[in-house]
Amino acid sequence: MLYPLSYGGSGRRKDYQPSVKRRSRRSRPVSLVRMADRLWRVLVVDDSAVIRELISVNLELEGFEVVTAVDGQDALDKVREVHPDVVTIDVKMPRLDGFETVERLRADPLTANLKIAMVTACAQEIDLRRGAHVGVDAYVTKPFDPEALVRTVRDLVEAKAS
Repeated sequence: MLYPLSYGGSGRRKDYQPSVKRRSRRSRPVSLVRMADRLWRVLVVDDSAVIRELISVNLELEGFEVVTAVDGQDALDKVREVHPDVVTIDVKMPRLDGFETVERLRADPLTANLKIAMVTACAQEIDLRRGAHVGVDAYVTKPFDPEALVRTVRDLVEAKAS
């Protein structure tokens, strides 16, 4: 059995409607992500089924809609169909790695402005520089804190919305 919410989640029920009261960005807890009466869609790309499930469940419990892809080629095949707001992507995958996938997404005018978070164990300085060079918006290293990952995705959604 997979226990995805190691951080305990926001503690809110799915039917809970948060108040409209706005807090400062620093004090905002992880919570449901419903902006402008729409759920934000995240494409989760990882060749590990366990990691895909871990990321997906944590994002879904926080109110995101999640679609998954098993590698970079699968992501490129799905991205135009699902129109994600944010993509989380691993580096090391079969068929097409994360860096090449990001380069292709950035080269396509229809996907060039997608918000992309690289979620990977590849965290050496050269990897970080290459991620910045290909256009990654955020970098989360594995093993990751689920709460930090949710916060990173939320920050990317907010940057896209503004």
